[in-house]
Amino acid sequence: MNDKELRQNVIDELDFEPSIDAADIGVAAEHGVVTLTGYVPNYAQKTAAERAAWRVKGVKGIAQEIQVRFPGDSRQDDGEIAQRALNVLAWNVVVPKDSVHVKVQDGWVTLSGQLDWNFQREAAMADVRKLAGVSGVVNDMTLKPSVQAGDVKQRITDALKRHAEVEASHIQISVRDGGTVDIEGGVDNWDERQAVMRAVWSAPGVRAVSEHLLIG
Repeated sequence: MNDKELRQNVIDELDFEPSIDAADIGVAAEHGVVTLTGYVPNYAQKTAAERAAWRVKGVKGIAQEIQVRFPGDSRQDDGEIAQRALNVLAWNVVVPKDSVHVKVQDGWVTLSGQLDWNFQREAAMADVRKLAGVSGVVNDMTLKPSVQAGDVKQRITDALKRHAEVEASHIQISVRDGGTVDIEGGVDNWDERQAVMRAVWSAPGVRAVSEHLLIG
């Protein structure tokens, strides 16, 4: 697939995604790297546009340059955003009460604190990025270590073998003290990469992931 075809496929995928208003999004492609530019009305659409681009076969990298431009330039007060973020986190039964701290500056929300599982961290991020007035979300949340490095590696290796869409023999995994997992190897597409990442983050004790997977 040449860059012209790749660019058109990304444009078509953005238009197909119902959660995105793609009218003001620009797309360029060069050697498999897609650059997204333009404006969207909220941060949720910015992240949705990036996910949509990754779904397109042939995309090897993304330069994310989309900016959030609020309707009518109605930027909201940081204090209001912080309070709404705290409220939505309190309502989320997945996120333990008072475990996540919120800081807001110029519309950018920083989430910190310590959680047991990555899915709790992902749930907190998903809730906050949907809020009106949010320009971006910074993830400073950490995970508590709970098992030994050897156990983590074995659990991940077993999980990869159970995934039909992943060729486990092409993935190399090492676990450092403290729960950081290093992943290397190759996958055929973005969906396979996501499957690998899900398997890694599903293992208890994983606190951080250093991912060096090649797509294609």
